[in-house]
Amino acid sequence: MRPINDRVLVKPATAEEKTSGGIIIPDNAKEKPQRGVVVAVGPGKKDHSMTVKVDDTVLYGKYAGQEVSYQGEDYLIMKEDDILLIFD
Repeated sequence: MRPINDRVLVKPATAEEKTSGGIIIPDNAKEKPQRGVVVAVGPGKKDHSMTVKVDDTVLYGKYAGQEVSYQGEDYLIMKEDDILLIFD
């Protein structure tokens, strides 16, 4: 898959299975992850070069992106503007 314009393809991190105290979290109570790894980046727009690159770990908004499934894997496709920060 290859995103177009200023779109970014992100592989979301897996949801936490346990709390820090060791309590197992049921599936219906798990929070949607807001962190992921960039898998593919579009070329950008005419006057806008892309800041993120492949393999960057990013934080994005809670409701950012469109969920897509490809070859059994789940991804999010979002605009670069939906990404809040890049972890170093």
